[in-house]
Amino acid sequence: MFYRRIAFFLAMILPGVAVAEPKVVVSIKPIASLVGGVMAGVGTPTVLVGGGQSLHTFSLKPSDARALNDADVVFWVGEGLEAFLEKPIDALSDKAMVVELAEAPGLVVLNGREGGVWEKHADDEHDEHDHGNHAHNSAHNFDGHLWLDPINAKAIVTAAQNALSKADPAHAANYSTNANALLTKLDALDAELRQAFAPIKARPFVVFHDGYQYLEKRYGLNAVGSLTVSPDRTPGAKRVSEIKDKITSLNAACVFAEPQFEPKLIATLIDGTNAKTGTLDPEASTLPAGPDLYFNLMRGLAANLKSC
Repeated sequence: MFYRRIAFFLAMILPGVAVAEPKVVVSIKPIASLVGGVMAGVGTPTVLVGGGQSLHTFSLKPSDARALNDADVVFWVGEGLEAFLEKPIDALSDKAMVVELAEAPGLVVLNGREGGVWEKHADDEHDEHDHGNHAHNSAHNFDGHLWLDPINAKAIVTAAQNALSKADPAHAANYSTNANALLTKLDALDAELRQAFAPIKARPFVVFHDGYQYLEKRYGLNAVGSLTVSPDRTPGAKRVSEIKDKITSLNAACVFAEPQFEPKLIATLIDGTNAKTGTLDPEASTLPAGPDLYFNLMRGLAANLKSC
């Protein structure tokens, strides 16, 4: 950070001196896409959880540790989601600017739901938190998939602009221009998704793990249960039986797997029912990284839900 301030003042005094891009590390690809959009024309963030990986089973490699140690700014969602970052983040407190996005101004955080089956109205029984309420982090009891709401994505973009401008004031104008363009695109995406989801809002479906609450709440979708509480935990026979009963009783339209954890028992779940199978990828593990990833992710979720 000290080096970055020196570089900024040199650029002010000597206009011909190039200012190096800040070293930015982001935990996961959807967040890196939004941060990368803010950084367009200045630099590219390093993303820790890359292609084909899941944050639920990820562990840091030596190269990841080096990237964190060299970083000027680090973006993560927060405690309880990226467990592999909790100790490294503590060690970075005086070396880099750390941005915990669950605490970003204007961002709505939902409490985690309990159990693998829930009723349609259960969303209304769980509290929402705006920034400033730290209880969800201390208890590790918040739903960390907060990027699946484009309005939260707007709050992430604004938080990224503010943090990057503070860490790298020489490029503040770039960050402001990029952020404003992104906010406009996110508004358009929100309107597009609202229209896309309208015909299927009432159709019940089951997901692999409970990671879609923000998408459901924003667009009024009717997810009726999850196969497992945690993607790396095999569901027991009782849960499988409960879910199958739910699929049958509600005539669920689809049961969704995820690309990293596609379980064989999904075929067992839909056997004898009218449900189809599909795949959802909330972490964008199969998509190429970059500023377009977030928009491709959200449109892909809509397309996969509709087609199933």
